[in-house]
Amino acid sequence: MISKSTIDKVYETARLEEVIGDFVQLKKSGSNFKGLSPFTDERSPSFMVSPVKQIWKDFSSGKGGNVVAFLMEHEHFSYPEAIKYLARKYNIEIEETELSNEQKEQTNERESMYLVSEYAQKYFSEVLWEREQGKAIGLSYFKERGFTDDTIRKFDLGYCLDQWDGFTKAALGKGYQLDYLEKTGLTIVKEDAADRDNKKTFDRFKGRVMFPIHSMSGRVLGFGGRILTNDKKAAKYLNSPESDIYHKSKVLYGIYFAKQAIAKEDNCYLVEGYTDVIQMYQRGIHNVVSSSGTALTSDQIRLINRLTKNITVLFDGDAAGLRASLRGIDLILEQGMNVKVCTFPEGEDPDSFSKNNDYEDVVLYLQENSKDFIQFKASLLVEEAANDPIKRADTVRDIVNSISKIPDRIQKEIYIQECAQIMNISEAVLFNTLAQIGKKDVADANKKVKQEQQAFDVVKNEPLRQKVDVQYELERKIIEMLLLYGDLEQQFEDLVLKENEKGDLELEPESLDAKVYEKIYLDLQDDEIELANEQFRNIYYRLMEDLNEKEMFSITTFIANLDQELASEISSILMEEEKYVLHQWERKDIYPKDKKVGISQLVSETILTLRCYLIKKRIGSLQENTLNNQEGNMEIMEEIMNYIQLNVLLNKKLNRVLS
Repeated sequence: MISKSTIDKVYETARLEEVIGDFVQLKKSGSNFKGLSPFTDERSPSFMVSPVKQIWKDFSSGKGGNVVAFLMEHEHFSYPEAIKYLARKYNIEIEETELSNEQKEQTNERESMYLVSEYAQKYFSEVLWEREQGKAIGLSYFKERGFTDDTIRKFDLGYCLDQWDGFTKAALGKGYQLDYLEKTGLTIVKEDAADRDNKKTFDRFKGRVMFPIHSMSGRVLGFGGRILTNDKKAAKYLNSPESDIYHKSKVLYGIYFAKQAIAKEDNCYLVEGYTDVIQMYQRGIHNVVSSSGTALTSDQIRLINRLTKNITVLFDGDAAGLRASLRGIDLILEQGMNVKVCTFPEGEDPDSFSKNNDYEDVVLYLQENSKDFIQFKASLLVEEAANDPIKRADTVRDIVNSISKIPDRIQKEIYIQECAQIMNISEAVLFNTLAQIGKKDVADANKKVKQEQQAFDVVKNEPLRQKVDVQYELERKIIEMLLLYGDLEQQFEDLVLKENEKGDLELEPESLDAKVYEKIYLDLQDDEIELANEQFRNIYYRLMEDLNEKEMFSITTFIANLDQELASEISSILMEEEKYVLHQWERKDIYPKDKKVGISQLVSETILTLRCYLIKKRIGSLQENTLNNQEGNMEIMEEIMNYIQLNVLLNKKLNRVLS
């Protein structure tokens, strides 16, 4: 268990914008930063980071919180794992106390799978460097590929002994459970047909050199293993199977090592294999990742999109499936990204070319031979079409179809003009073709939306609420004021309800010096108002406790002690003003004030507005009672008149005229 002093130091030291900047490309926006959501597929930035408040808010997914919440959401860390990650990043020594047996049992399945994967990586590396078989076979192979010791250690490369269950026995001997070895795919478990209680175990990666696959934060998710023998029955490369922690369609090999360089260079080189990544990285080109031998997916593209808008796809000179690989380019275009393509000379690939050329030569080659995707696709397809007019027409449609994927209209027009020149065809024809594709896409999209809406109506069978929940918004404002100004001392003009000489009710002002949280507490207590929203109510009592007991109130510390749901709600409250501007609230009895209005006035008027709303609600409830209850109507009517009189007085104080 991590000590409280370590946790406090982590929160004091960690800078939210630096941590998130490792995963998302952030750009300055006033006093904040913004970027693309790492949780949804979006093209317009709605992910906001506040360095002052040390909170983030993702308006597209609704998620938000502090630095630890981000790591828990993005990397699926447990709370202790997030603290440890930050401690490592900021070189903070971790003080720990021994976990109890009960706490050990509470370690969840995902954490156990991560622990098993991390052990496996260390084991395979140890075998590579320390065991005779590892050095003779695995290390020799990597050396033959031209990898240096530093590179081999950098990428945590390893070797799995050519034994049926060498790794499995070692892991079980260290106390790791067979269940998790099987779930991560490191061990294959088979039942003995003769004796079902007797399970046979086999190492999945027996006799293979190992390439650990890391998440963006550096956690080991799975492995790629290459066989070194000429066994035709065995796959040359073998990946970990899908698991709770490893989804190959959502992972890019090398992203952990490349993320900072990608953001800095504002470009990402996309290659096909593990060794392509490692060799280019060793040569000095660090902004390179691989799809690990799988077809490129939208999820993988989105990983890159968080760091840069520019991708350069590198193809082997003799890539047999080059035309099929162009499908990946269309996926990249759909994400609104800029794509270039570079092919190497025949017989070369990124691995061999980087190995056989100096850094300057590789960089120069990439600069001079990276073509815009239109130029590349046109030259490739035109060559295939040759003098066949039908194939040529299909080629034009293929290129225009790719252009149709681009979200930006200006880019579309420029590419159409370029395509017209390359293909020697009129722009008008290409624009008409583009329009036809667009109409079909719109029709398909409308059909899908209609189907989804029909399905939604069947399930829900009720109209969507369009009205603003007035009480919700006012209670939200109260929480915001407590967070931002709760411990500030202010002079308030308090209002006391009294009877004048005529027996009429009047509000008399009285001066009150108090902290904001004291004023809010007293007003709500006097009127016996309890917040209706359960989350706000929980946050309210926690705030009152903190503001009353602690000399210095810190939003960062306060959020750190909340569960993720409440922390996310607070982030949403504090960041709302950065994203949305609400219009015409006056029509809904909500009167937001400009920031320039004094804090004391803002607090007083918000509480008064809530009182007016609740009075209006009470009047409506009483009027309904008069219809259902013939007896005692006089008492109810008298109560209604008192409330109406009070409502008039409060609105007068707020300078509003009741209609």
